[in-house]
Amino acid sequence: MREEFAITQPPDFEPAMARGAARRSLVRALAKGGIEPAQIDARVLLCAALGIDHADLVSNPDCPLGLGAALVASFAARRLKREPVSRIIGHRDFWRARFKIGPAVLDPRRATETLIEAVLDHVARSPRENWRILDLGTGSGAILCSLLQSLPGSFGAGVDISPGACVIARDNLAALGLARRGPIVCCDWTRALRGPFDVVVSNPPYVLRGEIARLAPEVRDHDPRLALDGGEDGLAAYREIIPASRDLLALGGLIALEVGAGQHEAVESLLTGEFSAPVKVRLDLDGCRRVVLACPGQ
Repeated sequence: MREEFAITQPPDFEPAMARGAARRSLVRALAKGGIEPAQIDARVLLCAALGIDHADLVSNPDCPLGLGAALVASFAARRLKREPVSRIIGHRDFWRARFKIGPAVLDPRRATETLIEAVLDHVARSPRENWRILDLGTGSGAILCSLLQSLPGSFGAGVDISPGACVIARDNLAALGLARRGPIVCCDWTRALRGPFDVVVSNPPYVLRGEIARLAPEVRDHDPRLALDGGEDGLAAYREIIPASRDLLALGGLIALEVGAGQHEAVESLLTGEFSAPVKVRLDLDGCRRVVLACPGQ
């Protein structure tokens, strides 16, 4: 059963209100609204609204909010309605960079960094410079950008069916100076692609359709359904990606897929059925079986 909280009335934030008092007031309101971690959310929202960093917030607690009071109030109201902090401030820090996000893309999760680590561990065992990477369902481009940053001689392509997601991914690649090494293709999975790629990576939609309504409101109401809905059993995307990868992977290439809780065995079965290759599973920081990997031809 999903736990819901009543929306708490946001505090009043006046221009003369001191930053420290505003922070304490916002923490109380968020905590009362069942939002945790209230301390961190309040700090991030205040800093973003006032255009300051944490050090400035701490060292100048008596400084008045000034003209930033209205934006603080707006941010507080949005968070109390369970809009995620990252969507309010417009970006998410992921891996080693800051990524623009928007309504068309999934908010990158810490668990997805496990996918980056798994690919880089594979690459470290076979050192070379010119890795060719394919990111299916690229969304914000966070996975593709992170791999291209970590592998300076590599080239990649990101694919997404959402035109809005493709715009954001291109913006993120350009902001990081990676646009020439990472074109974005707007198409349905692999329909417009030709290989070979050394790495095929994906964090596809994997939430069971019937479970979406029971997700936390930060996810259910703000992540695009297209990026969540994995079909009736959560495996629809894997049934498309895995067979299509056969014609896209280079000899000895790696396919690395993020999976939801309890899905690793089903995805392992799909991989072994298609490739007859050994499959490995990688745990995320919470101990969940998060990434399934196979190296056909090795």
